[in-house]
Amino acid sequence: MKKLAILTLGTLNLLTFLFIFPVIAQEVNTPKLSIENNIENLVENTDKSDLDYIQKVVESKLMDNLPDGKFYPEKLISRAELAAILVKAFYLDKRQAAKQEKTINVPDVPKYHWAYQDIQTVLKTDIMKGYRGNMFFPNQRVTRAEGLAIFAQAYGVFQFPNATVNQILSKYPDQNSIPTWARKAIATVIAEGFINTDPNGNLNPLSPMTRGDMAYLLSRYLQRQQKQAETPIVPTTLKF
Repeated sequence: MKKLAILTLGTLNLLTFLFIFPVIAQEVNTPKLSIENNIENLVENTDKSDLDYIQKVVESKLMDNLPDGKFYPEKLISRAELAAILVKAFYLDKRQAAKQEKTINVPDVPKYHWAYQDIQTVLKTDIMKGYRGNMFFPNQRVTRAEGLAIFAQAYGVFQFPNATVNQILSKYPDQNSIPTWARKAIATVIAEGFINTDPNGNLNPLSPMTRGDMAYLLSRYLQRQQKQAETPIVPTTLKF
């Protein structure tokens, strides 16, 4: 009976406490931040320099924001988009091969297609190739291996010996998943300092290429071009 009285008294005291100090009880049950809030906080706390490469590429007009004014770095790149980007980045339309008047028949890219001329250019310059029946599949997404290899084709693939290629790729944990046909091209991109990896240092060659991936690649290429332009030419003295 004595124990029951003590228990009852304790319960009443607790109820009285909660009634008098409801704010304290509410604070204990503060809801956790939503996923949206976490993302907003992450963006706010992200170093601005991490996003500079996107701004640099947009300002250079090599890539554009989407109609709503946002870039969407996570959006995937299509073959048609890749063709249009490379034509602008490497002035492919100025190359001699691109100036041939004869058009290439591409059944799935009619003349009214938004990237028709760019696709003609990458095909004429042999930077990109069609599939069986001259099909281009303009809306097909590209993997990182494909995107990097095609970029290297436009840039100029270094003809490293296989031993050098293997040495360059050896430090990446997933280097064995790089397709054989892309190894030399990806080694070129790495050697030039254009590559980006995930937090674990993986190349992820079989993952889809995103707009963010392409923006990073282009920004590093632009940085290399700028450095070359700023390098002074030292005159040499000819001795006879």
